[in-house]
Amino acid sequence: MQLTKDTLSQVDFAKSELIPAIVQDARSGVILMQGFMNQDALAATFDKQKVTFYSRSKERLWTKGETSENYLEVVSVHTDCDYDSLLVLANPLGPTCHLGTQSCFGDDAKPSLSFLAELEQVIVSRKDDDPSKSYTASLFAKDLSRSCQKVGEEGVEVALAAMKHDNDELTNESADLLYHLTVLLQRQGLSLADVVSCLQGRHK
Repeated sequence: MQLTKDTLSQVDFAKSELIPAIVQDARSGVILMQGFMNQDALAATFDKQKVTFYSRSKERLWTKGETSENYLEVVSVHTDCDYDSLLVLANPLGPTCHLGTQSCFGDDAKPSLSFLAELEQVIVSRKDDDPSKSYTASLFAKDLSRSCQKVGEEGVEVALAAMKHDNDELTNESADLLYHLTVLLQRQGLSLADVVSCLQGRHK
């Protein structure tokens, strides 16, 4: 169940003053870290809109990123069916782990499809780079029609590879299509999440 400031009292702190809180990247689905919250930490998470834990070692509230500024900006907070553990969806502002990795569980602990979200962020970060040094930046520097043309070309290449039953070529051409489609969406102020929302709406 998704929590709001008005429903925080439903969380069952009677079993334990501290309950586990798992933080998940809202864009990629990667599990970033796990900590513990008491009632004050949960309230602070909502008030600050930054993930805040109770630190057992410091024996105080601790907002993730208060030293590194790699905050975890809250998107939503959910409780499980027993109301005694939490799942926080957040947008990380930099690496979550103090070792410099995206996740405290290591960069190899990622669902494979999460890379699409990473790719999208790389594309966004390279929009304004030097077009002579970045293919992505060169696409943004050209007329929109060029991106539209590339999506069309790659779509045709995908279909041709499938007709030839060439799975290696089909995989490579599909990768090209996904990349150029992501660029085109960004140029139009859209994201892969918007496309997923459309698919989810159709599914319902």
